[in-house]
Amino acid sequence: MLHLTRRSLMAGAAATVVAAPHVRAQGGGLRLKCGVVTPDTHPATIRLREAAEKVAKATSGAVEVAIFPNGQLGSDADMLSQLRSGALEMFAQSSSNLATLVPRASLINVAFAWSGYDKVWPALDGELGAYIRGEIAKAGLVPFERMWDNGFRQTTTSTRPIASPADFDGLKLRVPNSALFTSAFRALGAAPVALNFSEAYSALQTKVVDGQENPLAIITSFKLAEVQKYLSFTNHIWDGFWLMSGQRTWSRLPGDVKAVLARHFDAAALDQRRDIASQGDTMRAALGRAGFAINDAPPVPFQDRLRAAGFYAEWKGKYGAEAWSHLEKFAGAVS
Repeated sequence: MLHLTRRSLMAGAAATVVAAPHVRAQGGGLRLKCGVVTPDTHPATIRLREAAEKVAKATSGAVEVAIFPNGQLGSDADMLSQLRSGALEMFAQSSSNLATLVPRASLINVAFAWSGYDKVWPALDGELGAYIRGEIAKAGLVPFERMWDNGFRQTTTSTRPIASPADFDGLKLRVPNSALFTSAFRALGAAPVALNFSEAYSALQTKVVDGQENPLAIITSFKLAEVQKYLSFTNHIWDGFWLMSGQRTWSRLPGDVKAVLARHFDAAALDQRRDIASQGDTMRAALGRAGFAINDAPPVPFQDRLRAAGFYAEWKGKYGAEAWSHLEKFAGAVS
């Protein structure tokens, strides 16, 4: 049970309000904002809201966390800037996007590194996760302990299915604004186009790009079957969300508030992981009914092409031997 005294909460609230007026005292309580780019129907948004409700209940309404989904507070870059300045108290951001500030955050996004969740979660809940959280902390951010699932990424196209590396040749593919993603798809022979996801649907619809890559939950939520024909299960990159606060905000919250936030949001992350895992087959079937022609692509030929192109050697050099050792300890030999 939370032992949140009115004195400790009021002292923390007062200190926070003085330093950051956007954290408002409401009847002696705290109101925190949490931003995320996922839509209302995404498991991450649903579980964030559930956690916020549990925090409010545990504190008898003294701490309120307002969830703003679907990029209501701005793009990933906008919200990261707000988090660092103290204008936003919490933010769930994918590792691939966080890498613009914390380069080693994208270590978990190395293409075709992960064979399955049986390796992902022991790594992220263990030594690899601790290492990356340390890198995030160096940037003045406070990551929660449990990472949220954004899923293995699959490829959709309007021109042809992706069954082998040769099918990527010359393909105009929308990718996140990530040097790692751009490098991987260029090594595979594609022509990657970095666009904010808010621009992706329009770019696909107008044929500015031939395809894109994302986890099933995103492909489903944003109805990409309306503008794409083929869905290829390439499982090329796994990504997750780090739920974070800024050091400026976190350092001014009372200890009891920190504890209740960590307890409920970390528990929600575990629930959300199970949601993604249980929905995989259901989403695949639903996307087939929505009109996608679906195929599976074996990973080994893609790994071989990346290895031959020098992709793994290049990124091992960029991350450094220590970081790469943390990855290979859990994922197995990559380079």
